[in-house]
Parts: sequence; structure tokens; C-alpha cells
Amino acid sequence: MKTFEKINTAYNSVFQPGKMSLGIFFAIESYENSIPQMKNQVELAQKAEALGFSALWFRDVPMHVPSFGDTGQIYDPWVYLGYIAGQTKKISLITGSIVLPLRHPIHVAKAAASIDTLTNGRLILGVASGDRSLEYPAFKKQLTDKAELFRDSFNYIRSLKEDFPIIKSHLGEVWGDMDLLPKPSGEKLPMLVTGFSGQSLEWIAANSDGWIYYPRNVRGQEMVINQWRRILLSTNLTDKPFAQSFYIDLVENKDEAASPIHLGYRLGRNVLLEILHDLRSIGVNHVAFNLKYGSRPAAEVLEEIGEFILPHFLTESLYSNILN
Repeated sequence: MKTFEKINTAYNSVFQPGKMSLGIFFAIESYENSIPQMKNQVELAQKAEALGFSALWFRDVPMHVPSFGDTGQIYDPWVYLGYIAGQTKKISLITGSIVLPLRHPIHVAKAAASIDTLTNGRLILGVASGDRSLEYPAFKKQLTDKAELFRDSFNYIRSLKEDFPIIKSHLGEVWGDMDLLPKPSGEKLPMLVTGFSGQSLEWIAANSDGWIYYPRNVRGQEMVINQWRRILLSTNLTDKPFAQSFYIDLVENKDEAASPIHLGYRLGRNVLLEILHDLRSIGVNHVAFNLKYGSRPAAEVLEEIGEFILPHFLTESLYSNILN
């Protein structure tokens, strides 16, 4: 397994075998409690693009659940994707992740294909079953059904790429007498599953275009990735990328040792660089930074990563995006 499937501009650029690219989550700022200020986000997104980050990540958090501790970028992901897409040029746009059981698959497929085609293939669709149990009754959905709802919605979206499809599902029926437009810019929408979403890893390997998992220490993550690629190899599937998030508090002391924070570390840039090299060596194809717990202004952190970290991980296609 030496190549990834070619799907669309974003997927082909962000994910390359043996290489690792870097992205950034909205909100691009540090904030206390669960609600970000969302100030200067366009300027920060444009800065990330100019510096050479490969992707901007958008979360789907329908309801503010204070006990959970984070609302993401606050705004509806599809509205915000359109807003940011219109003010950036080539940087990839990734949802991390759309909660499929709480949205109808036709709406998801149409919104995703619209963003994808309007941006010439800049979208990667990360999907999940959701992690806020309180949201399910608000949508009149049973939490116990979320694994089945996720799988059925995923399959429904896949079917909608066909011309005048025939779909029989408890989510709705299409009998070949109508079609969904637009169609994706490539052969299909690249769809990455987040976590397990109630599915087996075998199902994820067979049906998704990649796997988004949670950060672990390097040795623990290596075990996870090895299991992922063993399944791909044993079932004769084309290799598929592995991506993860990474919360960082990048301090001014470039040599400060790593100390744990929620889902990441407080650390200096030289230590961060070592960790990223280790992650690449075990097969991580993309790391998406989250700055929520940072102690410095986001612009400073982006610039430091851009100057000292990104040059070690840029792929040829990403260099081309910057130069052009």
C-alpha cells in the first residue's frame, strides 16, 4: 500500500503517503470556559493560508452544552464554511465533524457538494455520530440509535452521488425519478469517519476515505495506526490516511518540555517539532492544531509555527499553493 485514492483537490493535497500536513481548528484563538470571542478569525484564517497551513477545520456543535466545555466556532458549519471559503483562496476546508444522526443526509450531501464545487474541490467531509448526548432528545432522536443512524446516513450520502439513484431507507426513499444537484467535483465526496462513531474499525476501513482519531501519546497512537493499516492490508484495500487533532499551548521558551493539557501539551517549539516528527514516523498523515488552551495570542503562535515548524512538513502541492 503506497498510494491514496485520488478524490478531489483538498484530499489529494492534504493527504500524501509517508508525509504529514498541518491544519488549524476554528476558533483560532485561546479562550476560557466554552465560548470563544470569534474576533479576527478571517484575518487569522488568511494568515494560516499564507503561512502554508494545509487546512482549516470546522466543527459541528448544534447546541451549547456548558458541561461539555467547548462550542467550537459557534456558527453553523455550513454557513461558516461558505463565509470563510469566500475569503480564502486555496487552503483546504475540513469538517471535524458533521454530526450525521442529527442532520438529514440529503441536506448534508447537498451542502457538502455545494461547498465542494463552488471552491473547486477544497472540501473534505469529516463525519461523526456526536458526543453530546443531551442534543439527541432536542432533535427527537434516540441516543441508543446513533450508531445505526450514523451508518444509514453515511450510506445514504454515498448513494446520492449517483445519477437518479434508487434509495430505500428509513431515512427516506428515492425511486430514480429525481436527482440531487450539484454532484461532487470528483468521483465522490471524500468522507472521513471520526472516532468509531459506533462502527467497527473494519467497517470504517471498508467504507470511509480515511480515519480521524483522537490524540494519544506517540506509542499509543502507533498501536492505533498499526491496527488501522493491518485491517486495510488484510482486506486488500488501498491505503487510507490517518488524521488527528492536537491541542497545544506553544510557549515562548522554545525548549520548554512538554507538560500535559487536555488532549495535548504545553510546550516549546523544538519539543513540538520532535513530537510531530515522531507522529509522522508512525504514519500520521495530518495533524490539526487547536489553540483553545493557549497562553499567547493566536497570531504569534501561527507565525512561529509558520516559520519554524511548517517547512519541515510541507508537501510539494502545498508549496505550489503558497507560490501560486
